[in-house]
Amino acid sequence: MRSPGTVTRREFAALSAGAVLAAAGCRAAPYRRGDFARADESPVVALAAADYGVDFADLITRGLRELRVDLLGRRVLLKPNLVEYEPGTVINTHPSVVIGAAVACRRLGAREVMVAEGPGHRRDLEYLLGSTGLLEELESERVPFVDLNHDDVEAVPLRSWFTTLGELALPQSLLRADIIVSMPKLKTHHWAGVTCSMKNLFGVVPGAVYGWPKNVLHFQGIHESILDIVATVRPQLAIVDGVVGMEGDGPILGTPKHAGVLLLGRDPVAVDATAARVMGLRPERIHYLAEAGHFLGHLDAGKIPMRGERIERFVTPFAVLPAFAALRA
Repeated sequence: MRSPGTVTRREFAALSAGAVLAAAGCRAAPYRRGDFARADESPVVALAAADYGVDFADLITRGLRELRVDLLGRRVLLKPNLVEYEPGTVINTHPSVVIGAAVACRRLGAREVMVAEGPGHRRDLEYLLGSTGLLEELESERVPFVDLNHDDVEAVPLRSWFTTLGELALPQSLLRADIIVSMPKLKTHHWAGVTCSMKNLFGVVPGAVYGWPKNVLHFQGIHESILDIVATVRPQLAIVDGVVGMEGDGPILGTPKHAGVLLLGRDPVAVDATAARVMGLRPERIHYLAEAGHFLGHLDAGKIPMRGERIERFVTPFAVLPAFAALRA
């Protein structure tokens, strides 16, 4: 039993993030507003997927066409969420979703499609690829994989300054891509509240430079780091594996939660806001999402027209840790 008035590390992280971002709101914005043009609306496509036996190549092709994504002649980098492997868990983006996206991109004329990730937890990437089943899928479709933790890097100035880093060392494979697709698993998170397409970009920051589990980013603040990474990398697409997500003590120790949905969109803020609503959570109470809604994308449901299925069909309240009870809708 802990003493009255004390807080856990996770509770402190949640509280301090709010304090830091609130303080930022009292001074000049840590970005140049003219650098971040937003469309008037950010459509999000919701498609039903009852299980992992559906034809994801067909499903994702439909979603990308609905969004009018032009992939002809483009170099596409798919960035799934690969964290750790434990039998019977749902930690990672499912291999069927990843390979379905690769096939869909090729169908739509992509010149090159690669899958790339830089796990922040498991260093043995060969083990992770093999144990999750992704390696077999990649080899079957001859899709190359890049280890972003050990790729050659280039220093890139930050486009926002929520952290004090000033620049990021980013993998050259990422920088050469014409289209960066964040492909997260729909999960709650023990420090950020929710992890989806924005938080998933922690995996593009190389562990060989920033440590495991990307310690430099944690020291700078998770919410602040998410904002700076997304503002600088600017992913062009998000495809969320919400077929079976994770609730509770995510992103690793939570429990499976079926939602039966695939979410696609061009605006990662709008996609993550929609994902939060699917989980029965209020996106405006998630610190990094609330701040991102001021300059990176749309948070307001009125600015996020839904395509495909009605989002109400998929709303399934996810359990969260006590520190994040205020996120509930």
